[in-house]
Amino acid sequence: MKKPGVSRDVAVLFATRIARLFAYGLVSVILVLYLAARGVSESRIGILLFLTLAGDTLISLFLTVRADAIGRRKVLIVSSLLVVIAGVVFATTGNYVLLLIAATIGVISPSGNEVGPFLAVEQVVLSQTATGAGRVSLFAWYNLVGSFATAIGALVAGQAVTWLQHQGRTPLASYGATLWAYALSGLILALMFALLTPAAETTEPPRPASARFHLVSSGPVVARLSALFALDSFGGGFVVQALVAYWFHVRYGLDPAMLGRLFFGANLIAGFSALAAAGIARRIGLLRTMVFTHLPSNVLLILVPLMPNVNLAMTMLLLRFSISQMDVPSRQAYVMSVVPPTDRSAAAGITGVARTIGASIAPLIATPLMGSRAYGWIPFVLAGGFKI
Repeated sequence: MKKPGVSRDVAVLFATRIARLFAYGLVSVILVLYLAARGVSESRIGILLFLTLAGDTLISLFLTVRADAIGRRKVLIVSSLLVVIAGVVFATTGNYVLLLIAATIGVISPSGNEVGPFLAVEQVVLSQTATGAGRVSLFAWYNLVGSFATAIGALVAGQAVTWLQHQGRTPLASYGATLWAYALSGLILALMFALLTPAAETTEPPRPASARFHLVSSGPVVARLSALFALDSFGGGFVVQALVAYWFHVRYGLDPAMLGRLFFGANLIAGFSALAAAGIARRIGLLRTMVFTHLPSNVLLILVPLMPNVNLAMTMLLLRFSISQMDVPSRQAYVMSVVPPTDRSAAAGITGVARTIGASIAPLIATPLMGSRAYGWIPFVLAGGFKI
């Protein structure tokens, strides 16, 4: 029997997922373009992207392993306020030191994907409402709405920036307006998370004080999964959405409106692919679903910069997105299935942090390369190779 408030909490978490990923989609298209318009060099942009993800790692690890003790709702509200901090600072200053601080302590997504403690806490709450195949389906729908929201955010950002520039606003001012919208989304998220009921909190007894990283019995398996996920995300860090958008801008001269349409289509396709994962996982299992979709998607990624024209490059990218997200709900369900309920918050947080650590390093290498017409293909090949 479900606890009172469970249905309401599921609805709230789906709504916050939509609002958050919409905001991430907004900034992922324009973030590197905005920093370049601010006069920040490509090497310094790489450092900023690194600190955006590295700082998120430390904050996420601290909050997620303590979420059950502090209170899941409180952790989610605090995380929302970190979105506000990042948005306001990025929108109001070009001071590199202040941008570094905001990138470190704030929450901002250069990839259009999840950052911060949100995902780890939310998926633990959702896992309380379903088991087995039902959990994979729930996570598939959860990822579907997120992909759709990212897609719409990317489209809106591209169209809004183009419209503002047609109205006489400078590129810098039009990008800044998008960042103000991002900051506002943080306030909206905080209000939405306040609607969660007590059913979202853990009912398990407190962990023993000696438990390492707040894991009672799952340390070895979480360590192995974390190492694997970190390597996968290190590869993914070479091609975060903001960098791929920048590459298309430098290589083919695509404007923000076209970039918005491209990533609208890409994330829309990715959403459907995540939904299809539930049916595939029921037939062949979680691990096979992760592996058998991961390999061809990254071959397609390597092919993107090798195409002779922009249309074929965009086609390879869209084909890649059509299967690239099938491993995500399977991975989330797998982690929740191999650890006991007492360890789920910590396990989700630690594996999520491992992914962020992996992803944080690659932009230092990728950003200067993405800005080069001669060497822009290298990050795609490195990304696909590591992920394979």
